[in-house]
Parts: sequence; structure tokens; C-alpha cells
Amino acid sequence: MTEKRNNRAKPARAWQRMLSGRRLDLLDPTPMDIEVADIAHGLAFVARWNGQTHGDYPYSVAEHSLLVEAIFAEQNPGIGARWRLAALLHDAPEYVIGDMISPVKAAVGPAYGELDARLTAAIHIRFGLPAQLPAPIKKAIKAADKVSAWMEAVQIAGFSVEEANRLFGRRPALCDRFEIRLRPAPEVRADYTARHAALLAEMG
Repeated sequence: MTEKRNNRAKPARAWQRMLSGRRLDLLDPTPMDIEVADIAHGLAFVARWNGQTHGDYPYSVAEHSLLVEAIFAEQNPGIGARWRLAALLHDAPEYVIGDMISPVKAAVGPAYGELDARLTAAIHIRFGLPAQLPAPIKKAIKAADKVSAWMEAVQIAGFSVEEANRLFGRRPALCDRFEIRLRPAPEVRADYTARHAALLAEMG
């Protein structure tokens, strides 16, 4: 009987110790275990495009998120701070699950999406947003994300304009108003944290 008990497989560990000291359960995340310092740090060290970008620094998810929030605000003049915060946080779950390019997500299947959705809900609640965003807001953030993706693909990821047009839509006019920046992770981390704080303060 003891031998059988010892042969049983232990359940796989599903939590991660964060630098803030929080222990985040990836399968059952709670808002109380979400800290912006952990998000900013993680995203600043996660590379977009699997690191396959030109330049001396990787293009981080934190930098991408700052760009998407700026594009979203430009595309939606006068929109409230809470929705701009949602745009800044649109890829926040990647601070623990990493950034998977679309072909890998397709190969992994729905499990990745389910994990992402649970983390997103906990992050949103932690910062005063609805667990699930209204469909028009989600669509608007996705539109800003596609502008950023087009810019990144052509400017730093080695895609031709034709490839980017096919994958992300025709070249957006907004491209001329923004720039792709490659910076050291600590600098991006500080800017992400500051932008998050500014939007929270604006929300009151």
C-alpha cells in the first residue's frame, strides 16, 4: 500500500514566486497576488517576435504595450483613462506565460487562451477594470495592436511590406506618428510603471 502511494505522481507545480514576494497560482490567479512591479519587470524582459528583431536590444512586450496604449489613445480621442489602462495591460499576462508568436499559439491550442483569460481577469480586477472588457473596447485595442504589429514587422522583424499587409492589414497612416524604440529593460520597466501609475491617478 505504501509503495503504491509513493508511486503516485505529484501534481505539477502551477505557481510562480514573483520578485515582489507574491506566489501567483497560474491556474487559479487571484487579484491580490498581482503587483504592477512584477508585471513591469516581467514584460520588460520578455522579447517580442521570439527575439528575432534587429537592434542591440530586444523589443520587449513592455515597450510594445506602451506603444499600443499611445496608438489606442490617438485612434480614440477623449477615451477614458480606464480604457487606456486596459490597452496598456492588454498583454500583461505575458509577464508570467511569455510571448508566444501566433503559429505557436495555434499549435498549443485552446489551453493557452484559457490560461491567458484567467490571468487577464485577475489583472483587470486588481486595477479596477472589468474582468472582461466590453466588446467595442476589446476590438479598439486589437486595432491598435495591429498597427503596432505592422510597424514592428516591417521596421525591426524583417518582414516585407507585402507580408505585413497580408498578415496585419494595409499600412496604417498612423505609422508616421509613432516610432519603434529599442531600449534597455530597466528603462522600459520604469516607463511602464510610471505610465501605469499616471493612468491609475487619472482614474481617481
